[in-house]
Amino acid sequence: MNPGEKYRPYLSQFAVNLPQRTWPNNQITKAPLWCSVDLRDGNQALINPMNLQQKLEFFDLLVQIGFKEIEIGFPSASAVEYEFTRTLITQKLIPDDVTPQVLTQSRDHLIEKTFESLKGALRAIVHLYNPTSELQRRVVFGKGKDAIKQIAVDGTRLIKRLAAETDTEIVFEYSPESFTGTELDYSVEVCQAVIDEWQPSTSQKMIINLPATVEMATPNVYADQIEYFLRQIKGRESIILSLHPHNDRGTAVAAAELALMAGGERVEGTLFGNGERTGNVDIVTLALNLYSQGIDPQLDLTDINRIIGISEKCTAIAVGPRHPYAGELVFTAFSGSHQDAIRKGMLARGEEAGTFWEVPYLPIDPDDVGRKYEPIIRINSQSGKGGVAYRMETDYGFALPKAMHPEFSAVVQKISDSTGMEVTSKQIWEAFSKAYLELDRPYKFLRFHSMPLLEDGTEGESDRVKAVLKIEVDGAARELEGAGNGPIDACKDALLRFGCKPFKLTDFVEHALSSGSDAEAAAYIQIESEDGRRVYGVGQDPNTTKASIKGLLCAINRSLQR
Repeated sequence: MNPGEKYRPYLSQFAVNLPQRTWPNNQITKAPLWCSVDLRDGNQALINPMNLQQKLEFFDLLVQIGFKEIEIGFPSASAVEYEFTRTLITQKLIPDDVTPQVLTQSRDHLIEKTFESLKGALRAIVHLYNPTSELQRRVVFGKGKDAIKQIAVDGTRLIKRLAAETDTEIVFEYSPESFTGTELDYSVEVCQAVIDEWQPSTSQKMIINLPATVEMATPNVYADQIEYFLRQIKGRESIILSLHPHNDRGTAVAAAELALMAGGERVEGTLFGNGERTGNVDIVTLALNLYSQGIDPQLDLTDINRIIGISEKCTAIAVGPRHPYAGELVFTAFSGSHQDAIRKGMLARGEEAGTFWEVPYLPIDPDDVGRKYEPIIRINSQSGKGGVAYRMETDYGFALPKAMHPEFSAVVQKISDSTGMEVTSKQIWEAFSKAYLELDRPYKFLRFHSMPLLEDGTEGESDRVKAVLKIEVDGAARELEGAGNGPIDACKDALLRFGCKPFKLTDFVEHALSSGSDAEAAAYIQIESEDGRRVYGVGQDPNTTKASIKGLLCAINRSLQR
């Protein structure tokens, strides 16, 4: 099918010509006002809407996160919505610094029911809406522009009268629903009529909310519409311009950010983007985008796992593993080059504490949202040598020499290739133990001691030592003797005299695995056989000399094994 025969470009219908646009030169420098609509817009989109207890739990979570405006429901729409509103008010569950918001259509009996539900509330936002789009005027209502505008004005007039009769402080919000499907000048006309009816002031502002009820164009178009609207509307200083982007095109976050640059001051959305169709704008992503730029989002997202847990419990909608900032895998790297870069970045970070966060592939510190460093690097068939080394160092304290990375990575790669699955930290450790620490054939360490050796071969003060090495060879105990410049060289001499195939020592590294007098030591010894092949051995022991000798025997065993 040719889409050009079925779909019209959006720009030909509703976009604005704004050649002197200013928003591209602006920057977001502070957090907007946030309004969570999880309990209304998000709730109405659930297969099984939340029950009263779930809504109370979710409301409490939103308060703890720091939302000061929360759309709690559509109290005139159903008994559950009405009961929830009354429960929050009568049980005094709304903190004084939090303003509940309720939604109503512009119909008299619904508005009256809404005010009935708010009785006793300290303060509330009454959110009035009516569809204004060309499509809905023509197809749904069969009304002209003047009739649709009058619906908005009539609803505003009734709310104004009821607000004057109640002890509750009422903040008025108006939305021309389907703003992005409405001719822009007509949107201005309707909103201006509502503003003129309500008569807000700089000390008692009203909210004009411009929803992308259906996302219909690229994000820059929404920003153009916001800037144009603000240029045309009268009484700008008396209104708060609110945004309500949906995600039909998958660009709601970008649309919100550009619209904030264009003059938006407030954002309505849901925690993880839940909502009708593809959902609302994702406030967690928006807020942490700000955070990553050094801007305080004014929301507490430091325990993201708890927030995810309550959200999933109440909505029965899982947060995807690749969800920005919140997904299980977003602070995880499988790619070998990414793993190596993260490992080096984390090491550099440790050496330069107090500096700005700069770790490749990680836009924010996982610890800032309650995640830990341990799961950052995970291993599968796409992983590289650096990632395996990082797991060994962070999980078990073994800082493998760089030249050893390819060797052990190949061991782990075989596991991944054979299973086709991720290799866990436990599997990596078991593979390391089997390949190095438990490898005792044909040579198994039993005991060792040494003494200084003079040039004439007698014992005395000297840099040279005599080594007595007791090992088990294929089940039989053997005691070997050798001499050299230090214990390792002396043990090499003893092994060569015994008949071990010739080899050269090419690398030796050791370090403590823990601190204190009883610290274990790890030693890494690389040898080169006659055919030029090099292989590492690893030894572990509280005694550093014994750890080194165990590492030497491990290297010989691995060389023979290969």
